[in-house]
Amino acid sequence: MDGGDAGKTRTMKKTVCVTGAGGFVASWLVQRLLSRGDYLVRGTVRDPSDPKNAHLMALDGAGERLRLFKADLLDRASVAAAVAGCDGVFHVASPVPAVEPTNPDVEIMAPAVTGTQNMLEASHAANVRRVVVVSSVAAVIANPTSIPDDAVADEDCWSDEDYCRATKNWYCLSKTVAEREALAYGERTGMDVVTVCPPWVLGPLLQPTVNATSMGFVKYLKGENTDEKRRNMVDVRDVADALVLTYETPEAAGRRYICSAHAMKVSEIISLVSSLYPDLKLHYPREFVQKEDEKGVSSKRLQALGWKFRTVEETLRDTIDSYKAAGILN
Repeated sequence: MDGGDAGKTRTMKKTVCVTGAGGFVASWLVQRLLSRGDYLVRGTVRDPSDPKNAHLMALDGAGERLRLFKADLLDRASVAAAVAGCDGVFHVASPVPAVEPTNPDVEIMAPAVTGTQNMLEASHAANVRRVVVVSSVAAVIANPTSIPDDAVADEDCWSDEDYCRATKNWYCLSKTVAEREALAYGERTGMDVVTVCPPWVLGPLLQPTVNATSMGFVKYLKGENTDEKRRNMVDVRDVADALVLTYETPEAAGRRYICSAHAMKVSEIISLVSSLYPDLKLHYPREFVQKEDEKGVSSKRLQALGWKFRTVEETLRDTIDSYKAAGILN
């Protein structure tokens, strides 16, 4: 290869699609991809002209290398148009219920499971090289019989679908069924599918609206949720880094990765926030209501690829600063 050809190789852009691009995790993923300079990014959103997606086009490099596509995951044709010609797909879009669903099959299961199936089939038809699917530790730890309380769950652990149905934990069920289908589809078709399972995701907001996960944290800080339990958590920016890492690492092919950084009691998190922000008006509950702790999880497989994560102090500082700037906390 002569020098001219080598130069062309170095400047070639990889085209990738990010589903649900305007969401909490997906916005940071788009930011990370654009910051690298060698990606052309397509983002699927419900309405590209909606002001709530304006933050995406304001990102550095967006004007030259980001294109938003109007797509509904339940409309296979719109998904196919977004992924056509892509080298890779990051499937991030999935419903996170803020309230108890009245029709879980329609509100949660169909978007998560059928939406994932449509994306996989469209990606396979488009000869996409690798699909990275964002799942959740909700698909790992909801299994009271096969995972002892003192055990640390790894990628071989799966949530029990019957238990999720019996307890009406529709989010856990949707993530479990969708992730199993994604990995099975890869095995059936030979398409390269990787799944990443983050827990409770905290961190600064890029999008103008408060997502369900962040609002859950705000409710703790305001004393509106008094449930006390140990929770696994991770910084949204570290999740975005993990997604890029698993996409770019050849040996990640066909594997599942837990992406968790810390485990703390809710009361410990609130106490730490209070010590970092002594002037912040937090509303401690008079009494916490003890709930079942989340099972511990291991991210050793992801760390073996080179994944690193922030300190909990950095995550909480940046989260609170973001909330204050957005007027969510005073």
